[in-house]
Amino acid sequence: MRIPSTPAPLSAILDYLAEHPDRMDRVVGLGRATHQNKYLHWDKLRRQRPPEGMTHQEYWFALKFARANTCRTLPLLDKVRQPFTFCLPDVVLEHLHHIDQDAAGRIKASEAVLNSDSRDQYLLRSLVEEAITSSQIEGAATTRDVAKDMIRSGREPKDKGERMILNNYRAMQQIRRTSDHFFTPGRILRLHARLTEGTLEDASAAGRLRRPHERVNVVDLTSNEVLHAPPPAEQLPERLGALCDFANGKTPDAFVHPVVRAIVLHFWLAYDHPFVDGNGRCARALFYWSMLRQGYWLTEFLAISPLIRRAYALYERAFLYTETDENDLTYFLVYHLELVRQSVKELHAYLKRKMEAVREAERLLRDSAGFNARQLALLTHALRHGEARYTIRSHQRSHNVVYQTARTDLMDLERRGLLTRRVVGKTFTFSPVPDLARALGKVR
Repeated sequence: MRIPSTPAPLSAILDYLAEHPDRMDRVVGLGRATHQNKYLHWDKLRRQRPPEGMTHQEYWFALKFARANTCRTLPLLDKVRQPFTFCLPDVVLEHLHHIDQDAAGRIKASEAVLNSDSRDQYLLRSLVEEAITSSQIEGAATTRDVAKDMIRSGREPKDKGERMILNNYRAMQQIRRTSDHFFTPGRILRLHARLTEGTLEDASAAGRLRRPHERVNVVDLTSNEVLHAPPPAEQLPERLGALCDFANGKTPDAFVHPVVRAIVLHFWLAYDHPFVDGNGRCARALFYWSMLRQGYWLTEFLAISPLIRRAYALYERAFLYTETDENDLTYFLVYHLELVRQSVKELHAYLKRKMEAVREAERLLRDSAGFNARQLALLTHALRHGEARYTIRSHQRSHNVVYQTARTDLMDLERRGLLTRRVVGKTFTFSPVPDLARALGKVR
C-alpha cells in the first residue's frame, strides 16, 4: 500500500491568497466540497481536470476552503492532540438518508426478515458470514464451508483460525443480546477478551490494553513500511474513556447523526489500536454495537466484513486519506457509508432470490404428482418456516391419520433428502434440510 501524497494544508491556502489577491474570487467562490459529487483526496484530485481557468493547486484550495467552512469537530484527538473533523457534503447526506430508510425503518424490509419464523435463518447467515470474514481479514485461514460446519454443528474448533471465527461468532451473538447496554471501558475489554480468547501468543493480553513496551504498528506486509503508528500506551485509558463518552452520546454538545457516530467509533478504535491484537475485529464489532443500540435493527442482518475483504486496499486507503489530510475523517465516512448501502443492497438481493426460490418450489409442489396431499402441506409449510420441527405424532394429529401412515410420510421425505431426522429423547424429530427450495428442485 503506497502512502498517498500529502496535500497542501489549509494554512497554505491563506498564504497563497495573500500572495495572489486577484485569484481570491476564484478560490473562495467555488462553493463546493466535492468533485463531480465525489469527496476526493488530493492524491486523486491532482489527476482530474480542474475547472476552466484554474490550476490543480487552486482547485484543491477552493475545495479545501469550502470544506473548512462546513467541517465539524469531533472529540477524537490525534497523537499530538489535534482534533479530527468531518464534513457533510451532499454525497454523505444522500447515503445517510437511504440508510435511515432501509436500516431503521420497515418500509422496504423483506417479509422474510420481518417473519419471526424465518428471521433466525437469515440472522444465522449474517452472523456466520461476518464472523468468518472478519476473522479471515486478520489471518484466519479456515475455509468458509469448514467454518460454517463448525458453527452449525456446535463442535469445538480444531485450530487457531477456527477459534478466531467461533470467538467472533459468539461475540456478535453477545452484541445482539446486549445491544441496549451503554458503552463502558470494562465492556469493551470484555468484548476484546471474547474475540481473542485462545488466539494470542500471550494469553494475558486478551481483554486488556497494550502496555508501553508492547509496540504495535500497522505495517504494509509487502514493503514493511509503517502505515500507522498508534498513540502511546500511556494515553489509552483516557482515550478509551473518551471513546465511551462519545459512543454514549455525552460528547460533543452538537448533534451527530447516529450512523456517523457508529462509523467514527470504528475509526477511533482502529486509530488507537489499544490492543496487542484483534483491533480490527473489535473496531468492526463496535460499529455493529453502536448501530443496533441506536435503533438500526436491520444491521444485525448485514455483513460488512465480506465487502471490506473484497477490496481491502480501499479500507486501508480511507484511513490513510484521513491521516494525510489534516485529520479529515470524511474520507473514511464516505467509504463506510458506501459499504453499508452496498451491504443493504446485497441483503435485499439475497432475500429476493430466496423468496423467488421458495415461490418456485411451491409452484413445483403444486404441479407435482410425486407427493401426497399431507406431504405437500408439510413441505409448503417448511419452505417458509425453515426452523420448524415435525414429529410423527404432530403429523398424525395434523392430518388425522394413523401412526403408521404419518411415519411413512416423514420417512419418505427423509429418504428423498428433504428432511433430516434426529432422536430427541425417545422421539424422532424431523426438520427441513438447509436450502429446502434447492433440494426440492432436484427431486423428480
